[in-house]
Amino acid sequence: MTEKTTAPAPRRRFLKKAAVSAGAAGALAAPMVSRAQTTSLRFQSTWPSKDIFHEYAQDFAKKVNDMAGGRLKIEVLPAGAVVPAFQLLEAVAKGTLDGGHGVVAYHYGKNSALALWGSGPGFGMDANMLLAWHNYGGGKALLEEIYKSINIDVVSYLYGPMPTQPFGWFKKPVANASDLKGVKFRTVGLAVDMYTDMGAAVNPLPGGEIVPALDRGLIDGAEFNNASSDRVLGFPDVAKNCMLQSFHQCNEQFEVLFNRGKYNALPQELKSIIDYAVQAASADMSWKAVHRNSQDYQELKKAGVKFYKTPDSILRAQLASWDKIVAKKGEENPLFKRVIDSQRAFAERAGAWHSDYTVDYRMAYNHYFARGGKKA
Repeated sequence: MTEKTTAPAPRRRFLKKAAVSAGAAGALAAPMVSRAQTTSLRFQSTWPSKDIFHEYAQDFAKKVNDMAGGRLKIEVLPAGAVVPAFQLLEAVAKGTLDGGHGVVAYHYGKNSALALWGSGPGFGMDANMLLAWHNYGGGKALLEEIYKSINIDVVSYLYGPMPTQPFGWFKKPVANASDLKGVKFRTVGLAVDMYTDMGAAVNPLPGGEIVPALDRGLIDGAEFNNASSDRVLGFPDVAKNCMLQSFHQCNEQFEVLFNRGKYNALPQELKSIIDYAVQAASADMSWKAVHRNSQDYQELKKAGVKFYKTPDSILRAQLASWDKIVAKKGEENPLFKRVIDSQRAFAERAGAWHSDYTVDYRMAYNHYFARGGKKA
């Protein structure tokens, strides 16, 4: 007779628990795939696909998409894919697009106050300081009020402090303000009013149309934004003189727009992801701009472009023109005056702090790199 061998009861219970535990561990080890439906949003930028600005728009979308873990996906199309660049705001408000990437100054024609997010000297604030005013000094509420006044229902995020923009590209250097008289020139926002007051004949073309217009002689000079954009858009192919430093747009930033209905339909956690993606993209854009703009500045020099500092006499003429524009627009538009008064109050405090605390970086740069005084 063969004896049947069985495990003692305690051992059987131990093996059973171990098997159950192993199964549970295996279940936990399996990838946790979200079963939530993906929300897809179609965006358009106001930039040509080859421009670094379109790259910035894609950088923002990637941050949102990565953090959303498949629950939200933003696709960014280049300028003109659905609507012309200057029609972005209406397209987003109406739902033709779910969102977009551009600048507030492009909406200047709808209310002159919108150009104050980037145009003019900003009472001495740079782009990051103007973003500080927007987020902590009352600018955001004012922008929302302006959009409401023109029946535009969108969710707007501002981010990405742009470096000071050049005075412009010209066939020959500009020596004084009188050289601008009669010059056919491209700019946007309240810079249109500034250059017009200084005697230029201004045409506010979208970014992708500037170089072809210069090439065909439709305009004599133009400004766009930065060394990277200017280089890839082909400015050095049609002009060889670039005047650096200007007050016409020395504190501009980007705008991310969402259709209000599409945004409101998102759960709170996805809205929070968008909010933090804006902040992350703002920092990343400013770092990338330092890296890429400085590289392309050197490449433009190699391509034979001559860079000149804009004479102080022209900068002072800009400020004088700006003062006249602000006084006139403030009388015509109460919202314009409220934005200006808000910026002025913030700038007076923040500018004093910034000026008093900030060291002269040029002194240190010259100490190490100035010609004839380079240190080992």
